[in-house]
Amino acid sequence: MDVNTDLAMWSNQLIVSAMIVYAFAMIFYAFDLFGGRELKQSEAITSGAARASTVRRTNRKTATALLDPPEIDASADASTGSGKNKPRRGARIGTSLLVLAVLLHIAAVLTRALSVMRVPWGNMMEYVLTATAITVVVFLIVNVKKDIRYLGTIVAGGVLLCLGLAITVFYTPAAKLIPALDSYWIAIHVPIAILSTSLLYISAILAVFQILKNAHETKDPKWLRFMRRMPSSIDLERFSYTIAAVGFITWTFTLIAGAIWAEVAWSRYWGWDSKEIWTFVVWVIYAAYLHARATRGWGPTRVAVLNLVGIATVIFNFTVVNMYFNGLHSYSGLD
Repeated sequence: MDVNTDLAMWSNQLIVSAMIVYAFAMIFYAFDLFGGRELKQSEAITSGAARASTVRRTNRKTATALLDPPEIDASADASTGSGKNKPRRGARIGTSLLVLAVLLHIAAVLTRALSVMRVPWGNMMEYVLTATAITVVVFLIVNVKKDIRYLGTIVAGGVLLCLGLAITVFYTPAAKLIPALDSYWIAIHVPIAILSTSLLYISAILAVFQILKNAHETKDPKWLRFMRRMPSSIDLERFSYTIAAVGFITWTFTLIAGAIWAEVAWSRYWGWDSKEIWTFVVWVIYAAYLHARATRGWGPTRVAVLNLVGIATVIFNFTVVNMYFNGLHSYSGLD
């Protein structure tokens, strides 16, 4: 079947449109995270409370200096702390823009698929295009259950960077699948791999914030003042672990499904191909991460670093292995 060049062109235009909206969403999320009126008010109230705690009065009967407890206005207190009651206009605008961006993004994925009448993950460009869309969808779904809008800056920024690479470095014209990929297993193996990547990416972002929050809780450097609005490092670590555990399960299925597909395509389940090896390396690192988390002597920060090593191997597996390692899994679509 011939490629519908008009739909392929529309897909490219929708990608650019989505990138523009993602950029604005990232900016508004950044305003919510790093600055704005709420943070300044929080700092002012905190310093005011500290000054109030130093006020002393004298007991006339005993001539003893007594320390007055700090008096904090209830309305002011409502604007600090967990931030449940204070307005977060930047986060609301950022989320609205993110929804608009992902709708344009999904439309780009669909038009790309319709232009070639097949699944939209037959090469590196299409994999990035689909994986980033699923990442944003997962982020928005999780937000329904738990407010993680503080991750919006990195999520939107990461997706923007990936889409930029997709239409430049990874760009591949719309075309039919190569014979090796023309199997029903491509509709089973690859989507689970994409979902795994999305989950592990979000878990890694939480791990970064966990490390920063831990530094804020222990040393409180000035450059980490924005972390005051974050949940505790314990909560961040627990949430990061939960998402990584789900991602590990789906990655395990990816590994198993890939072996089954290899048997169908090449009459062997495992051949120590470079892609197979690095997919297994990713699995081993995340297995070690889950084990270390349950092992005494491994602190939360060290475990979080192992999580980041895991996502680094995922990125290496997708970019360097696909582009520079020779093997049976050379499906990048790049010349």
